[in-house]
Amino acid sequence: MASGSSESDTAREEQLLDAGRDDRPVAPYRALWAVLLLGWVVSYADRTVTGPVIAWMIQNESGFIGDAANPATVGGLVGSMFFLGYMLTQYPGGRLGDRFGHREMIIVSLLAAGVLTIVSGLVAGLVAFVAARVLTGLGEGVFYSNDRTLIITHTPAAQRTLGLGIVITGLSIGLTVGIIATPLLIAWGESLGMGDGAWRLPFFVFAAFTFVVAAVAFVFFRSKLGGALRLGPPFLRLLLFSTPTFLVIVGLFLMAETFQWPEWLTATIASVIALVYIAIIVRSVKQSGRGAALLNRNMWLIYIAYIAILWNLWFFSFWSVQIVREAAESSLLAAALTAAFNAGAGILGFPVGGWLADRAVRRGRGRKPLALVCTAVYSVLVLLFGWSISGGEGDQLPSLALLGLLLFSSGVFFNALQPIVQGMTGDLVPASERGSAFGMLNLVSEIGAVLSPVVSGILRDATGSWAPGVYLAAGIMIVSFFLYAMVREAPAHHEDPIPA
Repeated sequence: MASGSSESDTAREEQLLDAGRDDRPVAPYRALWAVLLLGWVVSYADRTVTGPVIAWMIQNESGFIGDAANPATVGGLVGSMFFLGYMLTQYPGGRLGDRFGHREMIIVSLLAAGVLTIVSGLVAGLVAFVAARVLTGLGEGVFYSNDRTLIITHTPAAQRTLGLGIVITGLSIGLTVGIIATPLLIAWGESLGMGDGAWRLPFFVFAAFTFVVAAVAFVFFRSKLGGALRLGPPFLRLLLFSTPTFLVIVGLFLMAETFQWPEWLTATIASVIALVYIAIIVRSVKQSGRGAALLNRNMWLIYIAYIAILWNLWFFSFWSVQIVREAAESSLLAAALTAAFNAGAGILGFPVGGWLADRAVRRGRGRKPLALVCTAVYSVLVLLFGWSISGGEGDQLPSLALLGLLLFSSGVFFNALQPIVQGMTGDLVPASERGSAFGMLNLVSEIGAVLSPVVSGILRDATGSWAPGVYLAAGIMIVSFFLYAMVREAPAHHEDPIPA
Protein backbone atom coordinates (compact mmCIF):
# COMPACT_ATOMS: atom_id res chain seq x y z
CA MET A 1 0.00 0.00 0.00
CA ALA A 2 2.77 2.44 0.94
CA SER A 3 4.68 1.61 -2.22
CA GLY A 4 1.57 2.19 -4.35
CA SER A 5 0.91 5.50 -2.64
CA SER A 6 4.51 6.59 -3.21
CA GLU A 7 4.33 5.70 -6.90
CA SER A 8 1.05 7.63 -7.19
CA ASP A 9 2.58 10.71 -5.54
CA THR A 10 5.60 10.47 -7.84
CA ALA A 11 3.38 10.27 -10.90
CA ARG A 12 1.39 13.28 -9.72
CA GLU A 13 4.57 15.29 -9.13
CA GLU A 14 5.84 14.42 -12.62
CA GLN A 15 2.53 15.55 -14.10
CA LEU A 16 2.75 18.87 -12.28
CA LEU A 17 6.36 19.37 -13.27
CA ASP A 18 5.35 18.78 -16.87
CA ALA A 19 2.60 21.39 -16.58
CA GLY A 20 2.98 23.99 -19.29
CA ARG A 21 4.89 21.71 -21.66
CA ASP A 22 1.78 20.35 -23.32
CA ASP A 23 -1.92 21.17 -23.51
CA ARG A 24 -3.20 19.23 -20.49
CA PRO A 25 -5.19 21.59 -18.25
CA VAL A 26 -4.25 21.32 -14.59
CA ALA A 27 -6.30 22.43 -11.61
CA PRO A 28 -6.94 24.93 -10.18
CA TYR A 29 -7.07 27.04 -13.33
CA ARG A 30 -9.56 29.57 -11.95
CA ALA A 31 -7.19 30.30 -9.05
CA LEU A 32 -4.46 30.76 -11.67
CA TRP A 33 -6.68 33.31 -13.41
CA ALA A 34 -7.03 35.23 -10.13
CA VAL A 35 -3.28 35.30 -9.46
CA LEU A 36 -2.44 36.45 -12.97
CA LEU A 37 -5.21 39.06 -12.83
CA LEU A 38 -3.53 40.56 -9.76
CA GLY A 39 -0.27 40.58 -11.69
CA TRP A 40 -1.89 42.64 -14.43
CA VAL A 41 -3.34 45.06 -11.87
CA VAL A 42 -0.01 45.96 -10.28
CA SER A 43 1.96 45.87 -13.54
CA TYR A 44 -0.40 48.32 -15.22
CA ALA A 45 -0.66 50.57 -12.18
CA ASP A 46 3.15 50.72 -12.14
CA ARG A 47 3.33 51.84 -15.76
CA THR A 48 0.19 54.02 -15.85
CA VAL A 49 1.42 56.23 -13.00
CA THR A 50 3.78 58.05 -15.39
CA GLY A 51 1.01 59.75 -17.41
CA PRO A 52 -0.86 61.37 -14.47
CA VAL A 53 2.46 62.34 -12.84
CA ILE A 54 3.53 64.13 -16.01
CA ALA A 55 0.09 65.78 -16.27
CA TRP A 56 0.57 67.05 -12.68
CA MET A 57 4.03 68.39 -13.53
CA ILE A 58 2.64 70.19 -16.58
CA GLN A 59 -0.26 71.67 -14.63
CA ASN A 60 1.97 72.82 -11.76
CA GLU A 61 4.95 73.77 -13.96
CA SER A 62 7.21 71.77 -11.68
CA GLY A 63 9.55 68.82 -11.80
CA PHE A 64 11.70 67.94 -14.79
CA ILE A 65 8.75 68.16 -17.23
CA GLY A 66 6.89 71.26 -16.08
CA ASP A 67 9.60 73.76 -17.05
CA ALA A 68 10.09 72.35 -20.58
CA ALA A 69 9.26 74.57 -23.55
CA ASN A 70 7.15 71.79 -25.10
CA PRO A 71 6.05 69.68 -22.11
CA ALA A 72 3.57 67.44 -23.96
CA THR A 73 6.23 66.38 -26.44
CA VAL A 74 8.84 65.74 -23.73
CA GLY A 75 6.31 63.87 -21.60
CA GLY A 76 5.30 61.73 -24.56
CA LEU A 77 8.95 60.98 -25.28
CA VAL A 78 9.37 59.66 -21.73
CA GLY A 79 6.46 57.29 -22.34
CA SER A 80 7.89 56.21 -25.68
CA MET A 81 11.25 55.34 -24.13
CA PHE A 82 9.46 53.15 -21.58
CA PHE A 83 7.60 51.31 -24.31
CA LEU A 84 10.71 50.88 -26.42
CA GLY A 85 12.21 48.97 -23.49
CA TYR A 86 8.93 47.14 -22.92
CA MET A 87 8.75 46.19 -26.58
CA LEU A 88 12.25 44.80 -26.90
CA THR A 89 11.78 42.07 -24.25
CA GLN A 90 8.48 40.78 -25.63
CA TYR A 91 9.87 38.04 -27.83
CA PRO A 92 12.86 37.15 -25.62
CA GLY A 93 10.49 36.96 -22.66
CA GLY A 94 8.24 34.45 -24.42
CA ARG A 95 11.22 32.47 -25.67
CA LEU A 96 12.79 32.37 -22.20
CA GLY A 97 9.43 31.23 -20.83
CA ASP A 98 9.31 28.38 -23.36
CA ARG A 99 12.81 27.38 -22.24
CA PHE A 100 13.02 28.11 -18.48
CA GLY A 101 9.35 28.16 -17.46
CA HIS A 102 6.51 30.61 -17.82
CA ARG A 103 5.92 30.72 -14.05
CA GLU A 104 9.49 31.79 -13.48
CA MET A 105 9.27 34.64 -15.97
CA ILE A 106 6.07 35.95 -14.34
CA ILE A 107 7.83 36.17 -10.95
CA VAL A 108 10.94 37.77 -12.44
CA SER A 109 8.76 40.37 -14.16
CA LEU A 110 6.83 41.25 -11.00
CA LEU A 111 9.97 41.57 -8.87
CA ALA A 112 11.65 43.76 -11.49
CA ALA A 113 8.55 45.97 -11.69
CA GLY A 114 8.48 46.43 -7.91
CA VAL A 115 12.16 47.30 -7.55
CA LEU A 116 12.30 49.65 -10.52
CA THR A 117 9.07 51.43 -9.64
CA ILE A 118 10.69 52.35 -6.31
CA VAL A 119 13.79 53.51 -8.19
CA SER A 120 11.58 55.66 -10.46
CA GLY A 121 10.31 57.50 -7.40
CA LEU A 122 13.79 58.00 -5.95
CA VAL A 123 15.65 59.45 -8.92
CA ALA A 124 16.26 63.13 -9.59
CA GLY A 125 16.38 64.59 -13.08
CA LEU A 126 14.86 63.75 -16.43
CA VAL A 127 17.60 61.42 -17.72
CA ALA A 128 17.68 59.34 -14.52
CA PHE A 129 13.88 59.07 -14.58
CA VAL A 130 13.93 57.92 -18.19
CA ALA A 131 16.61 55.33 -17.34
CA ALA A 132 14.48 53.98 -14.47
CA ARG A 133 11.38 53.83 -16.68
CA VAL A 134 13.28 52.06 -19.47
CA LEU A 135 14.47 49.41 -17.00
CA THR A 136 10.91 49.06 -15.72
CA GLY A 137 9.72 48.48 -19.28
CA LEU A 138 12.41 45.87 -19.93
CA GLY A 139 11.32 43.95 -16.83
CA GLU A 140 7.59 44.23 -17.39
CA GLY A 141 7.91 43.28 -21.04
CA VAL A 142 8.25 39.57 -20.26
CA PHE A 143 4.89 39.33 -18.44
CA TYR A 144 2.46 39.33 -21.35
CA SER A 145 3.64 36.37 -23.42
CA ASN A 146 4.09 34.11 -20.39
CA ASP A 147 0.75 35.10 -18.85
CA ARG A 148 -1.13 34.36 -22.08
CA THR A 149 0.66 31.01 -22.45
CA LEU A 150 -0.07 29.88 -18.88
CA ILE A 151 -3.77 30.62 -19.33
CA ILE A 152 -4.08 28.74 -22.61
CA THR A 153 -2.01 25.81 -21.33
CA HIS A 154 -3.86 25.30 -18.05
CA THR A 155 -7.43 26.21 -19.05
CA PRO A 156 -9.87 23.79 -20.71
CA ALA A 157 -10.17 24.64 -24.40
CA ALA A 158 -13.86 25.58 -24.15
CA GLN A 159 -13.06 28.38 -21.67
CA ARG A 160 -9.74 29.68 -22.97
CA THR A 161 -10.88 32.95 -24.47
CA LEU A 162 -13.01 33.62 -21.40
CA GLY A 163 -9.93 33.04 -19.25
CA LEU A 164 -7.86 35.37 -21.40
CA GLY A 165 -10.56 38.02 -21.07
CA ILE A 166 -11.12 37.66 -17.33
CA VAL A 167 -7.42 37.78 -16.49
CA ILE A 168 -6.70 40.80 -18.62
CA THR A 169 -9.41 42.76 -16.81
CA GLY A 170 -6.50 43.32 -14.44
CA LEU A 171 -5.14 45.64 -17.12
CA SER A 172 -8.24 47.82 -16.87
CA ILE A 173 -8.28 47.67 -13.09
CA GLY A 174 -4.61 48.65 -13.00
CA LEU A 175 -5.20 51.48 -15.46
CA THR A 176 -8.16 52.71 -13.43
CA VAL A 177 -6.23 52.54 -10.18
CA GLY A 178 -3.22 54.27 -11.74
CA ILE A 179 -5.30 57.08 -13.24
CA ILE A 180 -7.51 57.76 -10.22
CA ALA A 181 -5.15 56.99 -7.34
CA THR A 182 -2.14 58.91 -8.65
CA PRO A 183 -3.64 62.42 -8.22
CA LEU A 184 -5.00 61.39 -4.80
CA LEU A 185 -1.62 60.04 -3.70
CA ILE A 186 0.14 63.17 -4.97
CA ALA A 187 -2.30 65.29 -2.96
CA TRP A 188 -1.56 63.11 0.06
CA GLY A 189 2.15 63.65 -0.53
CA GLU A 190 1.59 67.40 -0.60
CA SER A 191 -0.29 67.21 2.71
CA LEU A 192 2.65 65.30 4.16
CA GLY A 193 4.94 68.20 3.29
CA MET A 194 6.65 66.61 0.27
CA GLY A 195 6.12 69.78 -1.82
CA ASP A 196 7.39 69.50 -5.39
CA GLY A 197 8.44 65.93 -4.62
CA ALA A 198 4.87 64.79 -3.93
CA TRP A 199 4.83 63.07 -7.33
CA ARG A 200 7.16 60.41 -5.90
CA LEU A 201 4.65 58.96 -3.43
CA PRO A 202 2.51 57.03 -5.99
CA PHE A 203 5.59 55.13 -7.16
CA PHE A 204 6.37 53.98 -3.61
CA VAL A 205 2.78 52.92 -2.87
CA PHE A 206 2.32 51.00 -6.11
CA ALA A 207 5.68 49.26 -5.70
CA ALA A 208 4.66 48.00 -2.26
CA PHE A 209 1.54 46.35 -3.68
CA THR A 210 3.61 44.84 -6.51
CA PHE A 211 5.85 43.05 -4.00
CA VAL A 212 2.78 41.67 -2.22
CA VAL A 213 1.39 40.24 -5.47
CA ALA A 214 4.80 38.79 -6.39
CA ALA A 215 4.84 36.95 -3.06
CA VAL A 216 1.29 35.64 -3.59
CA ALA A 217 2.15 34.43 -7.10
CA PHE A 218 5.35 32.74 -5.90
CA VAL A 219 3.53 30.81 -3.16
CA PHE A 220 0.72 29.79 -5.54
CA PHE A 221 3.03 28.62 -8.31
CA ARG A 222 5.19 26.68 -5.88
CA SER A 223 2.32 24.91 -4.12
CA LYS A 224 -0.23 24.46 -6.91
CA LEU A 225 1.46 24.69 -10.29
CA GLY A 226 4.64 22.71 -10.63
CA GLY A 227 6.63 22.86 -7.39
CA ALA A 228 9.94 24.65 -6.87
CA LEU A 229 10.89 27.61 -9.06
CA ARG A 230 14.39 28.38 -10.29
CA LEU A 231 14.56 32.14 -10.85
CA GLY A 232 18.31 32.51 -11.24
CA PRO A 233 18.85 31.19 -14.79
CA PRO A 234 15.98 33.10 -16.47
CA PHE A 235 16.83 36.27 -14.54
CA LEU A 236 20.47 36.12 -15.62
CA ARG A 237 19.53 35.49 -19.24
CA LEU A 238 17.07 38.37 -19.16
CA LEU A 239 19.72 40.59 -17.57
CA LEU A 240 22.23 39.55 -20.23
CA PHE A 241 19.83 40.58 -22.96
CA SER A 242 18.49 43.71 -21.27
CA THR A 243 21.81 45.38 -20.45
CA PRO A 244 22.90 46.29 -24.00
CA THR A 245 19.30 47.15 -24.89
CA PHE A 246 19.12 49.50 -21.91
CA LEU A 247 22.41 51.17 -22.86
CA VAL A 248 21.20 51.76 -26.43
CA ILE A 249 17.89 53.32 -25.37
CA VAL A 250 19.31 55.53 -22.62
CA GLY A 251 22.25 56.43 -24.87
CA LEU A 252 19.77 57.65 -27.47
CA PHE A 253 18.00 59.84 -24.91
CA LEU A 254 21.32 61.21 -23.60
CA MET A 255 22.39 62.14 -27.12
CA ALA A 256 19.06 63.88 -27.67
CA GLU A 257 19.54 65.86 -24.46
CA THR A 258 23.17 66.71 -25.26
CA PHE A 259 22.65 67.84 -28.85
CA GLN A 260 19.16 69.26 -28.24
CA TRP A 261 17.82 67.83 -31.47
CA PRO A 262 14.01 67.83 -31.94
CA GLU A 263 11.95 65.19 -30.17
CA TRP A 264 10.52 63.91 -33.45
CA LEU A 265 14.05 62.93 -34.46
CA THR A 266 14.48 60.97 -31.24
CA ALA A 267 11.19 59.20 -31.87
CA THR A 268 12.28 58.42 -35.44
CA ILE A 269 15.58 56.92 -34.30
CA ALA A 270 13.73 54.89 -31.62
CA SER A 271 11.48 53.52 -34.36
CA VAL A 272 14.49 52.57 -36.48
CA ILE A 273 16.01 50.75 -33.48
CA ALA A 274 12.74 48.86 -33.00
CA LEU A 275 12.52 47.90 -36.68
CA VAL A 276 16.14 46.73 -36.78
CA TYR A 277 15.53 44.63 -33.70
CA ILE A 278 12.39 43.10 -35.24
CA ALA A 279 14.37 42.28 -38.39
CA ILE A 280 17.05 40.54 -36.31
CA ILE A 281 14.44 38.48 -34.44
CA VAL A 282 12.65 37.55 -37.67
CA ARG A 283 15.93 36.43 -39.21
CA SER A 284 16.71 34.35 -36.13
CA VAL A 285 13.29 32.69 -36.19
CA LYS A 286 13.67 31.81 -39.85
CA GLN A 287 17.12 30.33 -39.30
CA SER A 288 15.79 28.21 -36.42
CA GLY A 289 13.25 26.58 -38.73
CA ARG A 290 10.27 27.97 -36.81
CA GLY A 291 9.30 30.56 -39.38
CA ALA A 292 6.49 28.42 -40.82
CA ALA A 293 4.67 28.51 -37.48
CA LEU A 294 5.45 32.05 -36.35
CA LEU A 295 5.90 34.03 -39.55
CA ASN A 296 3.22 32.78 -41.91
CA ARG A 297 0.70 35.02 -43.66
CA ASN A 298 -1.98 34.79 -40.97
CA MET A 299 0.43 35.58 -38.15
CA TRP A 300 1.88 38.62 -39.92
CA LEU A 301 -1.62 39.99 -40.54
CA ILE A 302 -2.43 39.72 -36.83
CA TYR A 303 0.96 41.09 -35.72
CA ILE A 304 0.57 44.20 -37.87
CA ALA A 305 -3.13 44.70 -37.16
CA TYR A 306 -2.44 44.56 -33.42
CA ILE A 307 -0.25 47.68 -33.74
CA ALA A 308 -3.53 49.62 -33.79
CA ILE A 309 -4.57 48.14 -30.44
CA LEU A 310 -1.32 49.13 -28.73
CA TRP A 311 -1.38 52.57 -30.37
CA ASN A 312 -4.88 53.29 -29.11
CA LEU A 313 -4.31 51.66 -25.72
CA TRP A 314 -1.36 53.86 -24.88
CA PHE A 315 -2.62 56.99 -26.56
CA PHE A 316 -5.62 57.03 -24.24
CA SER A 317 -3.88 55.45 -21.24
CA PHE A 318 -1.02 57.93 -21.32
CA TRP A 319 -2.82 61.12 -22.37
CA SER A 320 -6.52 60.72 -21.53
CA VAL A 321 -6.24 62.66 -18.26
CA GLN A 322 -4.56 65.58 -19.99
CA ILE A 323 -6.95 65.42 -22.97
CA VAL A 324 -10.03 65.62 -20.74
CA ARG A 325 -8.49 68.30 -18.52
CA GLU A 326 -7.75 70.58 -21.48
CA ALA A 327 -10.93 69.84 -23.46
CA ALA A 328 -13.31 70.44 -20.54
CA GLU A 329 -11.04 72.87 -18.66
CA SER A 330 -11.50 70.75 -15.53
CA SER A 331 -9.35 69.99 -12.50
CA LEU A 332 -6.79 67.19 -12.64
CA LEU A 333 -8.85 64.99 -10.31
CA ALA A 334 -12.09 65.51 -12.27
CA ALA A 335 -10.23 64.72 -15.49
CA ALA A 336 -8.75 61.58 -13.92
CA LEU A 337 -12.16 60.38 -12.76
CA THR A 338 -13.60 60.96 -16.25
CA ALA A 339 -10.66 59.31 -18.03
CA ALA A 340 -11.04 56.32 -15.71
CA PHE A 341 -14.28 55.44 -17.55
CA ASN A 342 -12.13 54.39 -20.52
CA ALA A 343 -9.78 52.29 -18.41
CA GLY A 344 -12.58 50.82 -16.31
CA ALA A 345 -14.52 49.76 -19.39
CA GLY A 346 -12.23 46.78 -19.67
CA ILE A 347 -13.68 45.31 -16.49
CA LEU A 348 -16.80 44.70 -18.59
CA GLY A 349 -15.30 44.50 -22.08
CA PHE A 350 -12.54 41.94 -21.54
CA PRO A 351 -14.63 39.11 -20.04
CA VAL A 352 -17.62 39.80 -22.28
CA GLY A 353 -15.38 39.65 -25.35
CA GLY A 354 -13.87 36.38 -24.15
CA TRP A 355 -17.28 34.87 -23.33
CA LEU A 356 -18.77 35.88 -26.69
CA ALA A 357 -15.76 34.47 -28.54
CA ASP A 358 -15.95 31.10 -26.75
CA ARG A 359 -19.69 31.01 -27.43
CA ALA A 360 -19.10 31.73 -31.13
CA VAL A 361 -16.47 28.98 -31.33
CA ARG A 362 -18.79 26.45 -29.69
CA ARG A 363 -21.39 27.28 -32.36
CA GLY A 364 -18.84 26.87 -35.14
CA ARG A 365 -18.80 30.53 -36.15
CA GLY A 366 -15.25 31.47 -35.24
CA ARG A 367 -13.93 34.59 -33.52
CA LYS A 368 -13.12 36.77 -36.52
CA PRO A 369 -16.61 38.23 -37.12
CA LEU A 370 -16.65 39.46 -33.53
CA ALA A 371 -13.22 41.01 -33.98
CA LEU A 372 -14.46 42.91 -37.04
CA VAL A 373 -17.59 44.18 -35.27
CA CYS A 374 -15.61 45.40 -32.25
CA THR A 375 -13.02 47.13 -34.45
CA ALA A 376 -15.66 48.91 -36.56
CA VAL A 377 -17.79 50.14 -33.66
CA TYR A 378 -14.76 51.30 -31.69
CA SER A 379 -13.45 53.28 -34.68
CA VAL A 380 -16.77 55.13 -35.07
CA LEU A 381 -16.91 56.01 -31.36
CA VAL A 382 -13.34 57.32 -31.35
CA LEU A 383 -14.13 59.54 -34.34
CA LEU A 384 -17.08 60.93 -32.34
CA PHE A 385 -14.78 61.54 -29.37
CA GLY A 386 -12.35 63.42 -31.61
CA TRP A 387 -15.18 65.56 -32.96
CA SER A 388 -16.40 66.34 -29.42
CA ILE A 389 -13.04 67.65 -28.21
CA SER A 390 -12.41 69.59 -31.41
CA GLY A 391 -15.25 71.96 -30.50
CA GLY A 392 -18.07 70.44 -32.51
CA GLU A 393 -20.44 73.38 -32.80
CA GLY A 394 -18.74 76.67 -32.07
CA ASP A 395 -16.37 76.88 -29.14
CA GLN A 396 -18.65 75.24 -26.58
CA LEU A 397 -16.73 73.04 -24.14
CA PRO A 398 -17.70 69.35 -24.09
CA SER A 399 -19.22 68.16 -20.83
CA LEU A 400 -17.40 65.67 -18.63
CA ALA A 401 -20.49 63.45 -18.87
CA LEU A 402 -20.29 63.29 -22.67
CA LEU A 403 -16.55 62.61 -22.65
CA GLY A 404 -16.97 59.94 -19.99
CA LEU A 405 -19.78 58.25 -21.95
CA LEU A 406 -17.75 58.15 -25.17
CA LEU A 407 -14.65 56.91 -23.37
CA PHE A 408 -16.59 54.16 -21.62
CA SER A 409 -18.60 52.94 -24.62
CA SER A 410 -15.58 52.91 -26.92
CA GLY A 411 -13.55 51.21 -24.19
CA VAL A 412 -16.01 48.33 -23.91
CA PHE A 413 -15.64 47.41 -27.60
CA PHE A 414 -11.90 48.08 -27.59
CA ASN A 415 -11.23 45.84 -24.62
CA ALA A 416 -13.58 43.10 -25.86
CA LEU A 417 -11.50 42.99 -29.04
CA GLN A 418 -8.26 42.05 -27.32
CA PRO A 419 -9.01 38.54 -25.91
CA ILE A 420 -10.81 37.73 -29.16
CA VAL A 421 -7.67 38.40 -31.20
CA GLN A 422 -5.45 36.71 -28.58
CA GLY A 423 -7.62 33.59 -28.79
CA MET A 424 -7.25 33.59 -32.58
CA THR A 425 -3.49 33.90 -32.16
CA GLY A 426 -3.22 31.00 -29.70
CA ASP A 427 -5.10 28.67 -32.06
CA LEU A 428 -2.92 29.55 -35.05
CA VAL A 429 0.34 28.15 -33.63
CA PRO A 430 1.51 24.82 -32.17
CA ALA A 431 1.26 24.57 -28.40
CA SER A 432 5.05 24.53 -28.01
CA GLU A 433 5.34 27.90 -29.77
CA ARG A 434 2.64 29.87 -27.96
CA GLY A 435 5.05 31.77 -25.70
CA SER A 436 7.10 32.78 -28.73
CA ALA A 437 3.97 33.65 -30.72
CA PHE A 438 2.58 35.98 -28.06
CA GLY A 439 6.05 37.46 -27.63
CA MET A 440 6.26 38.12 -31.36
CA LEU A 441 2.74 39.57 -31.34
CA ASN A 442 3.62 42.11 -28.69
CA LEU A 443 7.09 42.72 -30.14
CA VAL A 444 5.69 43.89 -33.46
CA SER A 445 2.58 45.58 -32.11
CA GLU A 446 4.46 47.54 -29.44
CA ILE A 447 5.61 49.81 -32.27
CA GLY A 448 2.23 51.42 -31.65
CA ALA A 449 2.98 51.96 -27.97
CA VAL A 450 6.45 53.31 -28.72
CA LEU A 451 5.21 55.91 -31.21
CA SER A 452 1.78 56.80 -29.84
CA PRO A 453 2.69 58.93 -26.77
CA VAL A 454 5.36 61.02 -28.47
CA VAL A 455 3.64 61.40 -31.87
CA SER A 456 0.45 62.47 -30.11
CA GLY A 457 2.40 64.90 -27.93
CA ILE A 458 4.09 66.40 -31.00
CA LEU A 459 0.70 66.83 -32.72
CA ARG A 460 -0.69 68.52 -29.60
CA ASP A 461 2.19 70.99 -29.32
CA ALA A 462 2.08 71.69 -33.07
CA THR A 463 -1.69 72.21 -33.41
CA GLY A 464 -2.78 73.22 -29.92
CA SER A 465 -5.42 70.47 -29.93
CA TRP A 466 -5.62 66.78 -29.07
CA ALA A 467 -8.18 66.13 -31.84
CA PRO A 468 -5.59 65.33 -34.58
CA GLY A 469 -4.08 62.66 -32.32
CA VAL A 470 -7.52 61.15 -31.74
CA TYR A 471 -8.30 61.08 -35.46
CA LEU A 472 -4.94 59.47 -36.18
CA ALA A 473 -5.66 56.75 -33.59
CA ALA A 474 -9.04 56.07 -35.21
CA GLY A 475 -7.52 55.94 -38.69
CA ILE A 476 -4.93 53.37 -37.65
CA MET A 477 -7.70 51.24 -36.12
CA ILE A 478 -9.70 51.40 -39.35
CA VAL A 479 -6.70 50.02 -41.25
CA SER A 480 -6.54 47.11 -38.80
CA PHE A 481 -10.17 46.21 -39.66
CA PHE A 482 -9.14 45.28 -43.20
CA LEU A 483 -6.12 43.31 -41.98
CA TYR A 484 -8.27 41.21 -39.62
CA ALA A 485 -10.67 40.61 -42.51
CA MET A 486 -7.88 38.85 -44.42
CA VAL A 487 -6.96 36.44 -41.59
CA ARG A 488 -7.92 32.79 -42.08
CA GLU A 489 -8.85 31.37 -38.68
CA ALA A 490 -7.65 27.96 -37.52
CA PRO A 491 -10.36 25.34 -36.87
CA ALA A 492 -12.03 25.61 -33.48
CA HIS A 493 -9.96 24.13 -30.61
CA HIS A 494 -7.31 23.01 -33.09
CA GLU A 495 -4.30 22.24 -30.88
CA ASP A 496 -1.47 21.71 -33.34
CA PRO A 497 -2.25 23.62 -36.52
CA ILE A 498 -0.50 23.13 -39.80
CA PRO A 499 1.08 26.50 -40.75
CA ALA A 500 -0.65 28.38 -43.53
